[in-house]
Amino acid sequence: MATVATGPISEGRHRDLLTGTPRAHALDRWIFVFMAVWFIAIVLTGFIPDSLMKIEMVKAGQRAPFPPVLHVHAVVMGSFMLFLLSQTWLVATGRCELHRRVGPYGALLAAALVVVGFILAPTMYRQIWFGLQAAPPEAKDALRALNLWMDNILLMQMRIGFVFAILIALGVSARRTDSGFHKRMMIIAPATALPAAFDRITWIPTTMPHSPLGPDLYVLFALAPLFAWDVIRNQRIHRAYWVFLAVALPFTVFVHLAWDKPWWHETAHRIMGV
Repeated sequence: MATVATGPISEGRHRDLLTGTPRAHALDRWIFVFMAVWFIAIVLTGFIPDSLMKIEMVKAGQRAPFPPVLHVHAVVMGSFMLFLLSQTWLVATGRCELHRRVGPYGALLAAALVVVGFILAPTMYRQIWFGLQAAPPEAKDALRALNLWMDNILLMQMRIGFVFAILIALGVSARRTDSGFHKRMMIIAPATALPAAFDRITWIPTTMPHSPLGPDLYVLFALAPLFAWDVIRNQRIHRAYWVFLAVALPFTVFVHLAWDKPWWHETAHRIMGV
């Protein structure tokens, strides 16, 4: 994450109608800061009410305590989002050298986030599975339905883990050779993890639990401000979005094909070793 954003857009030969205007150059710098703040707002809107509710449930003995890895995941994710904001802010305010020096720490945070995520998913899954085995008869039906739901959630978690890791790797590898691609990929990659927040915002329309279409569309909604500015500014679609489509589409198609299918439930049980 060495150069999340740069100054005025210069990567490419296309000039646009806004080139040379103070407004355009200001937006070139601050659109990435806005995107980082926007993502943090989405995460907080989804997770704060949900977390407070679950804490009260734990206190009331209505659910098991949070496993330690969940707290680690929250800390790493929060650190990554704040780091993203700080990196975009550094470039927007002209402190590019400091931005480059601390950039490798962002790559380490991203790697830690992937590792912790792949530990968290089976931990939460098995917590519910073993709870089902030990539950009294009157609670088994509800837990059985929750377990089937976790099979489907596992699909989305796996997709997020793989797509996020690939996009981050592509973005980091381009930090010295293509700043325009790099800075966009550093925004697109964390957007792919936002379904976890959108799913917890109970007052917005959703297709869940019947279909993952809603969360997928909300990811595009989250990216819409940057995409719209890019198209207006450059009069074209930047190749970062085509790369995002090429990476994410195969995983997304698989998620939709496997969603709630009997063969996937059996496969999820084998993957989780239950």
